[in-house]
Amino acid sequence: MPKHTFSTDNTAFVLQTQGLAGGPGPDPLWVGLNLNIPAGLTAVTGDEGVGKTSLLRLLAGDLTARAGTRSTADALWLNLALPDHDEDTPEHVWSALQAQCPHWSTELQHDLLQALGLQAHLGKKLFMLSTGSRRKVGLVALLACGATLTCIDQPYVSLDQASIQVVRDFLNDMADHPGRAWVVADYEADPALDWRSHIDLD
Repeated sequence: MPKHTFSTDNTAFVLQTQGLAGGPGPDPLWVGLNLNIPAGLTAVTGDEGVGKTSLLRLLAGDLTARAGTRSTADALWLNLALPDHDEDTPEHVWSALQAQCPHWSTELQHDLLQALGLQAHLGKKLFMLSTGSRRKVGLVALLACGATLTCIDQPYVSLDQASIQVVRDFLNDMADHPGRAWVVADYEADPALDWRSHIDLD
């Protein structure tokens, strides 16, 4: 079982799981997960291959649980490489996801695309973009989606330092949100972020 620690007591939980089991393959990678995800920021850390991505997908409902329960109003996880969107422009990607996200913020989408320097790429198809720019398109979607639970997998990969700071500032602005949660997976927890809980998979 993963080790789960909290930075505060009297925590309001956005997501709770009981006996959750599942994974991407024929055999469940996770079995009997009992987790409490509080409002604010939760770090999921561990080495390569320990199941960080699979855990995020299971928590977000992107992977169907084979047993157990998870409770949350709505959730979103994205593969930030956007592998199925080579022929789409950023606007096409965002429009398609907006239709699935009732609390999507168009204003925040616009602010983020400017802050992340995507203005010059709006008319380009994703196969024309660098890895970093392509991941920024996915990050705009995740940060603007308005989901109660947002799962972000290695947000800083292939980003320039200025863009990393944009994402970091956004997450810290959300750290005290009373009713939404952001679960962020990476090898280590970013010490610059104000974490509410930490799930260690090592």
